Amino acid sequence: MAKVKVGLIQMACTANKQENLQKALMKIREAAHKGAQIICLQELFESLYFCDEEDYAHFQLAETVPGPSTEILAKLAGELKVVIIASLFEKRAQGLYHNTTAVLDADGAYLGKYRKMHIPDDPAYYEKFYFTPGDIGYKIFETKFAKVGVLICWDQWYPEAARITSLKGAEILFYPTAIGWASSQDESTNTEQYEAWQTIQRSHAIANGVHVVSVNRVGIEQKGAMIFWGGSFVSNPFGTILYKASHEKEEVAVTELDTGKTDLYRTHWPFLRDRRIDSYQPILNRFIDEDPGQ
Repeated sequence: MAKVKVGLIQMACTANKQENLQKALMKIREAAHKGAQIICLQELFESLYFCDEEDYAHFQLAETVPGPSTEILAKLAGELKVVIIASLFEKRAQGLYHNTTAVLDADGAYLGKYRKMHIPDDPAYYEKFYFTPGDIGYKIFETKFAKVGVLICWDQWYPEAARITSLKGAEILFYPTAIGWASSQDESTNTEQYEAWQTIQRSHAIANGVHVVSVNRVGIEQKGAMIFWGGSFVSNPFGTILYKASHEKEEVAVTELDTGKTDLYRTHWPFLRDRRIDSYQPILNRFIDEDPGQ
């Protein structure tokens, strides 16, 4: 299918996991009612963003993937005949956890999962305490409506992740996200940060000739210290914004994409044709020292 309607669910969360799940289910129904065929939830939608602190108690939020939540979501996907992209806290084994996104197809089938590859560690984003980096590589999922690639939040800043996922055949890149502003920041800093975040993802759309769908959470968390900035958006394959959410409100939005435009943009702007893959070996280095002996 060349044309596909994507649903973005931008919502605020509470400390009650079951309450968040029920809200998400209700909003998935709303998106489907609006015509969405592929629906993406934000990063770790079942909980507050708990990585603001290092607390062993938060490991109790994790579950197996597939597991209880994917069973519920798969049943709803089959009922509504929609694809659901759901970000979950995965317990892989005792003492081994991942930040994981599951993909459920429109017939309710579990298509697989992607484990977040890039794990941040910054003030109020202590993800390395909780998550082991992904070890199953970059993935695409052949859903009923499109071939989709899924990357997660901090992955957004890395062009290599977007490139590899696109080269594997993704027609749309989805980014479930949890990012916000420190409440102590001034407005100019907030604007600069949001624009950088949006710009880097639009550049992935342009460089790879694919649509990008980024879904962020909204609301004040971390005892008022963090304002999640919402601003979920959809970009076409040349960086044009097709939809942008507010910074303050919960929103359920549906946007139609024409994946057939990938060929148009890639033909007229042949970045993939002109790649010099024979010259890219240095990218495998952490850093390139001109004189490593000094």
